[in-house]
Amino acid sequence: MPSRRRLRIVIAEDSALLREGLVGILEGAGHEVLAAVGDAPALLAYVAHARPDLVVTDIRMPPTHSDEGLRAAAQIRSSYPGIAIMVLSAYVADAYVPELLDSAPGGGIGYLLKDRVSHVRDFLDSLDRVAAGGTLVDPQVVRQLLRRRRDDGPLAALTAREREVLALIAEGRTNGNIAEVLVVSEAAVRKHVGNIFAKLDLDTGSDRRVSAALAYLRG
Repeated sequence: MPSRRRLRIVIAEDSALLREGLVGILEGAGHEVLAAVGDAPALLAYVAHARPDLVVTDIRMPPTHSDEGLRAAAQIRSSYPGIAIMVLSAYVADAYVPELLDSAPGGGIGYLLKDRVSHVRDFLDSLDRVAAGGTLVDPQVVRQLLRRRRDDGPLAALTAREREVLALIAEGRTNGNIAEVLVVSEAAVRKHVGNIFAKLDLDTGSDRRVSAALAYLRG
């Protein structure tokens, strides 16, 4: 079924098989794949030329197979904040994630682990959410960032339950979904969310759920 919104996308993935698979999935969903490349320099060149709506990039790409894709994503986010970024990786990488999250408001940000993307429709829905300006982070990424989180700063004021709620917000969950996960009422979740917003002193004029998620992931 075609997506509600036709996105112009650039893909960066060094595995030719996965790259072509992504092209097929995205074009089959009605999106336009402007380019599908295998390294970070080509990704940066195509983004500068085509200004896509969304970039889908791996982390490890030639020549060093370390974090070229993530560094390129941070550079794109800095230069073109309106472009949404979906990092699709085989592992969790902390480096450059703060740069992505601290970047100027604009397009959304997503970070999914490849082996946890089990349904094509869920993946396409995730792209739609990120392209619409949302923040979506794989739960495993959230857990690893939590383990490295400092205990100082505004987050120190949050209770254990409020941190649980904020972690689920960071995963892109709605209040109703959070209530189901924690087995509490949706009214209780709304109360926790309100307390989180107050303690983090979030601007009421901004998208506070996104701001809360970014505050959590920056730690």
